[in-house]
Amino acid sequence: MPLIINMKDNIITLAHGSGARLTQKLISSVFASTFQMEELSDSFRIEPGLVVTTDAHVIKPIFFPGGNIGKLAVTGTVNDVAVSGAVPAYLLAAFIIEEGFPISDLQKIVTSMQHAAQEAGVKIIAGDTKVVEKHNAEGIYITTTGIGYLPDDIHLSTQMIKPDDQIIVNNYIGDHTIAIINSRDQLGLQPPPLSDCAPLNHLIQAMLKASKVHFIRDATRGGVATILNEVYDDCGLGIIIDESTLPIRNSTLAVSELLGMEPLYMANEGVIVSFVPAQYYDLLSVMGASKYGENSAIIGKVTNEVKGVYLKTPLGSLRPLPMLNADPLPRIC
Repeated sequence: MPLIINMKDNIITLAHGSGARLTQKLISSVFASTFQMEELSDSFRIEPGLVVTTDAHVIKPIFFPGGNIGKLAVTGTVNDVAVSGAVPAYLLAAFIIEEGFPISDLQKIVTSMQHAAQEAGVKIIAGDTKVVEKHNAEGIYITTTGIGYLPDDIHLSTQMIKPDDQIIVNNYIGDHTIAIINSRDQLGLQPPPLSDCAPLNHLIQAMLKASKVHFIRDATRGGVATILNEVYDDCGLGIIIDESTLPIRNSTLAVSELLGMEPLYMANEGVIVSFVPAQYYDLLSVMGASKYGENSAIIGKVTNEVKGVYLKTPLGSLRPLPMLNADPLPRIC
């Protein structure tokens, strides 16, 4: 009997690549079950002290304010390794390039990859290149693999999360999505919103050295709300987010209201969500010392008072933040 992924029809849709509920269903029902994977994670500890991750990048447009597909490929992979608590060390990169793609653009992309790798302190050590016929791709796709070393005393897990843990983000929410929407749909926002695409490994290492951290995830596809729902699914503890403390730019709020989007579900490429014991309030000062943590804020807490993920409004009411079936914006990373 064929495996049904979509109840409407047995085909892959753009929604299956959005990072939301349909993506999770696809991964668990096809890949994880067939490959007999023990856990679903962006990174995996393949042996004591060694962590590996892999990621594919199909963003549209390839160049956007604040970065391009090359910078995104490096920083996204570095961050996937770093949120496990590991220190990123090496990257491998594979390129699928469409016939007719300008070599000058390829040089810009590769140069930005090198600059991002240098900032993160990692080396690009190997890769592969394939070229496909014209009209069989949209310029260039990049797949990267990251390798890092995990210190013996670092153990980050959703099972470490406890009631009263504080939930901290390091930066404004939604910047990457707004930058892509403005560039893709030619909204003409001025000044052009910049993607938050950045390597966060040095910030994360400073956090881990300064205080106890229970769990960290980067809020890419599906945004902060999706991460929170994944945490709830894993540990069963409720989460309440305080709307008044969310670091969101006014321009992001304006565009999201215009388009009917919720910033908490918007993809980010420079935002991590951290779960920290309540007594570690001084962690904000440590994070603020990094240029990628200057806008850090405590946005909520873990609690036994509710089941699920909720947003506390300025009026004090609780609004559910469920896991969406799909991200409304495909090709975001």
